[in-house]
Amino acid sequence: MKTHLYFVRHAHSTYTPDELNRPLSENGRIDADHVTNFLIKEDIQIVCSSPYKRAIETVNGISEYIDKEIVIFEDLKERTLSKQPVENFNESITNVWNNPSFSYEGGESNLDAQERGISATHSLLEKYRGKKVVIGSHGNIMVLIMNYFDRKYDFQFWKELSMPDIYRLTFEENNLVDVKRIWNRTN
Repeated sequence: MKTHLYFVRHAHSTYTPDELNRPLSENGRIDADHVTNFLIKEDIQIVCSSPYKRAIETVNGISEYIDKEIVIFEDLKERTLSKQPVENFNESITNVWNNPSFSYEGGESNLDAQERGISATHSLLEKYRGKKVVIGSHGNIMVLIMNYFDRKYDFQFWKELSMPDIYRLTFEENNLVDVKRIWNRTN
């Protein structure tokens, strides 16, 4: 019995320092409609999300279409890079990817965030075995989850993601058997 997890990296958001309540931008809302229109063809049964507004807004359309509430998974939230805003984001994100156990003050290392994400993934697989599940997610946590199963999903892979982007991960029991990019912003 196969379980399909559709990881949806959120659409473009309007920057605010409030990570939890950062909304989609106008372009992000347009892209979220494209995500919905694509996912309608996939016979989705369940919609889950990070608690962050931008992730929820990106998958809300498919939730409404299948007439099911979004199930929030706290552990699918984006990795915390640092307690305070970092001076140079590119340098900081490179540092944590180059040293998986390193973290900034108040932040999560790649290993810590990955452990949290994998725990959430195993919960999803147990709870929704045999289903098609959309997951409103974020780039870093999504790639860290994928990296757990296959190291080719790395920092370079993360840098090439679009906003939004959709990857379908297919599992047999808890074993990842296929990964396919099924939609991205350039489609």
